[in-house]
Amino acid sequence: MQEDIGGNLVPLNATSKAYEPCYIGKDLVAGNDIVIGALCHIGRSVEIGDGTRIQGSTYISDCTKIESNVFIGPNSTILNDKYPPSGDRDKWAPVTVRKNAVIGGGCTINPGVTIGMNAVLGAGSVLTKSIPDSEVWKGNPASFHMQRKAYEERRN
Repeated sequence: MQEDIGGNLVPLNATSKAYEPCYIGKDLVAGNDIVIGALCHIGRSVEIGDGTRIQGSTYISDCTKIESNVFIGPNSTILNDKYPPSGDRDKWAPVTVRKNAVIGGGCTINPGVTIGMNAVLGAGSVLTKSIPDSEVWKGNPASFHMQRKAYEERRN
């Protein structure tokens, strides 16, 4: 688990935690070694896989599925309602974030999209359609920028 940096903690299970204040919705399915930053809203019936990091002030809507080893930057928003405020779960289209994906800070992710395995969404982007595996997208609306391999080469 990540080093404790202080603050009041909400244990999610034996190895996962969220920093207060935060909202954790009913029926969260939390894997191991998850860290959720302060001021986050985690909706109802959300699934979060092992090793995921969600930074502060992030909003994750009901029924979102986040697989393992995902990074979500601060102030990101994951939506689920195609016709807000519908109040009708039949009109919802939950988001799926696949393994090892990276979501930069300040992103908005529209209902019903999938962020592919090893995909990256650049900071400040607005995602309106699904990202294939191992691609890097950015912008408003987000579009293809490069392959993940090239991103990793620049990052290292």
